Amino acid sequence: MEKLKIAIQKSGRLHDESLKILKDCGISINNGRDQLKVDASNFPLEIFYLRNGDIPQYLRDGIADLAIVGENLLHEKGEDLLIQKRLGFSKCKVSLAVPKQSDFKSVKDLEGKQIATSYPKTLQKFLDKHEVKANIHIINGSVEIAPNIGLADAICDIVSSGSTLFKNNLKESDVILKSEAVLTSSPSLNAEKQILLDKLLFRIDSVLRAENTKYVLLNVPNDKLDDIIKILPGMKSPTVMPLAETNWSSVHTVIQQEKFWDIIDELKSAGAESILVSPIEKMIL
Repeated sequence: MEKLKIAIQKSGRLHDESLKILKDCGISINNGRDQLKVDASNFPLEIFYLRNGDIPQYLRDGIADLAIVGENLLHEKGEDLLIQKRLGFSKCKVSLAVPKQSDFKSVKDLEGKQIATSYPKTLQKFLDKHEVKANIHIINGSVEIAPNIGLADAICDIVSSGSTLFKNNLKESDVILKSEAVLTSSPSLNAEKQILLDKLLFRIDSVLRAENTKYVLLNVPNDKLDDIIKILPGMKSPTVMPLAETNWSSVHTVIQQEKFWDIIDELKSAGAESILVSPIEKMIL
């Protein structure tokens, strides 16, 4: 039987969250110490732990069928690879940063300057777009130290919270691109592996929907039931059940996380009481 081979980052910020989403999909992974390849016990899947920058080439060569990587890596080394699913975690930016004390006003001020980066291709595209000619100094790791030691006038690097920039007396000047974890695939998947990928995507969709929604139960007087139902954005329509107390009903529905508090405020104003909120583990449509 065919197995899907998925590459994830050997270590670093993406590693733990990549394993978590696979486990949330019901895939059991018994990861032995220092193993670079492990099998899932209940899904036809092999996990390869690889160096982040090597993953795009493994996909092109067909060594790996899938990978969970940052979108920023694809912009730099894998623009030819297909994004199967945006996963919503490990969000960050690739940004330009300059010393806090500099009088930098726009990207044009980098004309003729030295810029240190681990993302030379991404940076060059940005500079070309703004018709700026600068000298790119490629560094693998610890890019933020470059201005402090006189190696560069600015940097281009990943920014998450901004704390690393702050510690190194730098300020973000331009956001080049926004990134999140994505599931990407090899261009050479056969038909059997495509079927397995579709099954995996179905599970991932169910997990991601659940993470972005809440299950809500509320008690409503029957004379206000129509008004309450108009507010609710349920999957199809809310479930309404009579309560033991006369002229009252219990309403069950699902609310998207991003709209949650606004809708709760409306429900309270419309007469809803005893509102209970629960997380959803999986959501299958």
